[in-house]
Amino acid sequence: MEEFRLLNPDVVLSSVEESFGVDLNGVITPYTSYVNRVYGLEAADGREFVAKYYRPNRWTEEAILEEHQFCWDCADAELPVVPPIPDEEGATLQSVTVEGDGTQEFLFALYPRRGGRTFDTDRDEDWLRIGAMLGRLHGVGADRPAPSRLRCHPAEATRAFLQEIRASGTVHPDVAEPFFTETSAALDAVTPLFAGVEEHRVHGDCHRANILERGEEGLLLIDFDDMMAGPAVQDIWLLLPDHAHNSTREIALLLEGYETFRPFDRETLALIEPLRLMRIIYFLAWSVRQSRDHQFLRQFPDWGTEAFWIKELEDVRTQIGVCL
Repeated sequence: MEEFRLLNPDVVLSSVEESFGVDLNGVITPYTSYVNRVYGLEAADGREFVAKYYRPNRWTEEAILEEHQFCWDCADAELPVVPPIPDEEGATLQSVTVEGDGTQEFLFALYPRRGGRTFDTDRDEDWLRIGAMLGRLHGVGADRPAPSRLRCHPAEATRAFLQEIRASGTVHPDVAEPFFTETSAALDAVTPLFAGVEEHRVHGDCHRANILERGEEGLLLIDFDDMMAGPAVQDIWLLLPDHAHNSTREIALLLEGYETFRPFDRETLALIEPLRLMRIIYFLAWSVRQSRDHQFLRQFPDWGTEAFWIKELEDVRTQIGVCL
C-alpha cells in the first residue's frame, strides 16, 4: 500500500498552519523527492517555507531528531546549513494523523526556504572550499553521538540491506544466485578495511546536488536526511567525478581544504571504492522500499524487470572488480 496516499494539499496546509501558527496563502509547490514528500509553501506575509513529510516507518522519531540536532549543531557553529524551524515550545518535529481509506501518521518538519544554484567545481578554489566546509562539518559531527542513526559499515548496514533485498523477492530468479553470492563475498572481503576507522556524524549524502551556491553568501549544504555515523571519507567520495584512481587531483584539493580545519586519515582513502559498492546495494534496498510508490514507478518504469537486474549485476561485478 502506498504510504503517502492520504497526504493531500489540504493536510499539508492545515498541519503546517496549526503546528507553527503561520497564515499560509494556499500556494503549494511539490518538489522532486522519491523518499519523502517535500513542498514549497508561502505565507500571507511573503515568507517562504519548505515542509518535509517523512516517509512513514523509514526513520524513528529519535533518528529524525538526531538529524535535526546535527543541523542545529552546525548552525550554532556558523556552518552554512538550514536547520528546521521550532514551534512555540521549541519542538522541530511535528506529526499529523490522517484518516480516510485507513489511518496514517505523518511526521514532518518545516524549514525556511533558501534558494541557490547547484555548486559547480570549475576551479581548484572550488574543491578547496568544499573541503574546508567538510572539515568544519566533521569537527561538529565528532562532538556528539547519533546512536539512532544508520552506521555506515559493510557488516552492519550493508549486510542488512542485502538481506532486505533478498527477503523482498524482487531479484529476478535468473540473477538472484550470482547477485547475492558475489555481493556477499565482496562484503566479507572489504569489511576488514573498516576495522579501527574513526566514525562520527557525517552528512551521508554529500554530492554536488546537495551543495548550493548563493553568490556572496557562499555555499549552502542541504538535505541531511541520510545523515549517519561513519568515516569522514563517506562525505568525500560522493563529490568525486570518477573512481578514486582517476580523481587524485580532486582528492588532493579536497583534503588540502579539509585539513585547514581538521586532520584527515589518508589511509581511509582505501575505503572509497568499497563505499561505492555499499552505495549501490543501499540504493537497491531503497528502491525495493519505494517499489509500490506510484511516483517512483513513473520515474523508473523498468525497475525490477529481468533486464534491470541483469544490468545491476553487471554494475555490481564491475564495482567489485574495482574494489578487489
